[in-house]
Order: sequence, then structure tokens, then C-alpha cells
Amino acid sequence: MRKFNIILLIMALSVMKGWAQFSLTGQLRTRTEYRNGWGSPVAESAKPGIFTSQRTRLNFGYAGYRFKLYSSLQDVRVWGQDQSTVNRNSNETKNGLMLHEAWAEISLLDTAQTRKGTELSLKIGRQELVYDDVRFLGNLDWLQQARRHDAALLKYAGKAWTVHAGAAFNQNGESETSTVYNGVPTGGNTPGTNGIGLMYKSMQFVYVKKKLSFGYASFLSFKDDFNKTTKDQNGVVTNVTGVNSRITTGLYLTGTSGKINFTLSGYLQNGKNKSGQNLNAYFYTAQGNYKAGKKLSLGLGYDYTSGNKTQGAITTDHKFDPLYGTPHKFWGNMDYFYVAKGFGQTGLSDFYFKSVYKPADKWLINFDIHQFNATTPVFMAESTTPLSKNFGQEYDLVASYTLTKIISFEAGYSVFNTSETLSSPSVKNIANAQKVATWGYLTLNIKPDFMAK
Repeated sequence: MRKFNIILLIMALSVMKGWAQFSLTGQLRTRTEYRNGWGSPVAESAKPGIFTSQRTRLNFGYAGYRFKLYSSLQDVRVWGQDQSTVNRNSNETKNGLMLHEAWAEISLLDTAQTRKGTELSLKIGRQELVYDDVRFLGNLDWLQQARRHDAALLKYAGKAWTVHAGAAFNQNGESETSTVYNGVPTGGNTPGTNGIGLMYKSMQFVYVKKKLSFGYASFLSFKDDFNKTTKDQNGVVTNVTGVNSRITTGLYLTGTSGKINFTLSGYLQNGKNKSGQNLNAYFYTAQGNYKAGKKLSLGLGYDYTSGNKTQGAITTDHKFDPLYGTPHKFWGNMDYFYVAKGFGQTGLSDFYFKSVYKPADKWLINFDIHQFNATTPVFMAESTTPLSKNFGQEYDLVASYTLTKIISFEAGYSVFNTSETLSSPSVKNIANAQKVATWGYLTLNIKPDFMAK
């Protein structure tokens, strides 16, 4: 019955194809991966893994007088996850059918004001938060299930200024007597914070952007609150009333000067971490890209995130967390840092070279090199002599081909030269790790617009 209703809805929207206020788009994206050390080094005895995952989306939009509606139905699965002759074999953690987005946006100004270039609106519901270069707030589109937030967002836009204020308050379900929240991920579709692996109980943020003659500058202040916990004598953790609040504040600057495009940013992180410890961490980055010709651009950059020493007691937490962004875009395609698998308490420095080559209109080739290092001393067990800060080098090669405006292919291959420090118990904790890790993938991406003429 549910499938029949969806079919009827699609047919009804198709009949109204001439109505410009309707939109109906979709996506089918498959990714076949070869993993031999993705996310973390693997032991010498380990065998590579191969699988295909698939994202399927159907997106509905409608725009009327002073309002917009949008919803995105999404299914994410691994091929073979459900046996072909068994109905609903997926359990709760594997069931990938969900609503990725469902929001409404209403204009708080009449058309006479919006025609003058001023907009004030309220966007409420499940939505993506995408700001600047998506380092700290992004939709994490590389991940098949992506990232979204259940939030309210007040938006102001003028000719030179943009101001957004957002807030969210999460609960596990309807509750009459308590607001205690369990933010521990229970499945593959939970968009927890990158470094903590825990969903916030509530959040509030302010974003301010100013257009400049050469680019723009922005300010972000983001506060996320994590439910307090207590641990009994047996080590059992229980959520209790109250929150630990973390505040991340910083500036972002980007622009173009001649053939050079540059980005500078720096952020401070204070307040409390999820365990209630005092937090004092920071991050900064500088990068530049040079357009060497019509077909080639070259770039250099450096990222630094603070961290903790790996030996001795930690009274103040100095480990920076990159919030809710897209780490795959910045810290290597093999996702060794700030993704699903942790790397201990140390911070990260990343000196990188990036290149983009366009040999033909439909082809694009990217080649990146990263040198990863710890930013704090790393020790082996109780040794007083620190290990080398070198985590290793990563080499990423990606080629993409656009067959049509709707259909595209992408293939990538990455190599990570690991180090003793990276595999040590204080970082990835892999015994007898392979010295070289590899990973490859092939993607087919189809994004139709069913209402296009």
C-alpha cells in the first residue's frame, strides 16, 4: 500500500509537470570499494574486503507564495544485505530507508521588500547545514547516508551581509517526565560529531558572512551540548540531568587575487568536553591554489589541530574536534582522521599538495599528497622516549568522467605509507600492521530531474 501511494504521488506530480513551483529530482549512486587498510592500517594476515553500497534518493519540492517545502526520501544499503528471497531481512541498524530531509521555509517579509534584495525567512525541520568550505558544518555528501540535522534556522540575507541563527533540541522519543537524552549512535545512519562519536542533545549557532571585493569573510560561533553521564563502581554509564557545553568560535576568509585562490581560517574550542573536562583546543589552516593554465591548477596547504599528550593524566582537554563537517574533503581520501575510526588523543598536522587537471571537457583528474604528523608527543606504553611524530604519507588519485548532465563516473585509488607511530597502541593500536595500506573505488552517479523539459 505504501509503495502504491508513492507511485500515485509521482504520477500526480508528473501530470503537473508544467507547474514551475513543483520539482521532482532523484539520485542513484553506487560505490564499489576495495578496502585493504581504509580508515586504519590492517594486520599482515588480514585479507582485503570488497563490497558495493548504493544510495537511492527521491526528492520532492514545492514553492508557493512566501513558502517552500522540500523532502528527500533516501535508502542506503549494501548489495546482498537483504537476501533476495527473504522479506525485510534487515535489522534496525541495517535498515537504510529513511527521510534524509523534510523542511519548510517561510518568508517573513513581503515581496515588496524581497524585491529590494533583502530576505528574512525561517527554515524548520530536518535539513542539511552547509557553510563555507564544509569543514565544520557540511552535508557529508561523500558518505552514502550523508548528514542532516533536525533544527530551526532563522536566515537574513542582504546585499553584502548574511546572518543565520540556528538551534536544535533532541530527544529519543516523547517523554512526559524527563529530558535526558541518549546520544550514543545505534546504527549506521546517526550523524554524530566527527571526533566524539556522540550526538548532541541540543545546539545553537550564529553565522555571519560579509562579502568583500576579493571574496568574503565569515564568523561562526557554534555551541553544542552533550548529556551528562555518571559511572557506577562496575563501570556502567548512565545518563543524568544536565549538559556539558562546548563552544567553537572562529573566522574564515577566502578570496581570489589574479591566478591565486586562497583560504585562511582559525577556530578556538572552549567549555567542556562530553566527559565534563575543561576544554581548551584550537585549529588553523592556510591554503592557496594557483591556476597554472586552462587545464591545470596546483595547490599547497597546511592544517593544524591541537591535541593531548598520550602519556600521563589529562587535566584540561586540548583535543580539537572538527564538529559536523566533511573530513573526507580535507584529511585524505582514506579517512584515517576524524572519521569513523579514532586515532587517540593526539592532534594532527597535515601538509599537503593538491592538483587538478582537466585533459578534456568531460574529464577531470585530481592527484593529492599528504604528509600527516602528530602535533603532540606520542609514547609507547610506559616509555619515556617519544616516538616519531610521523604518521605517514597518503597519495590520492581520482578520475571523473561526465557522460551526460545526468550520468557521471568516478574512480579513485589511494596508497597510505603507514608508520610505527600510526600503528602504535596510543594511536590506531594495530599489531603487526602492513607497511602499505591501499583503497580503491568505482562510482556510478545518476541524478535525473524528472520535471526538466
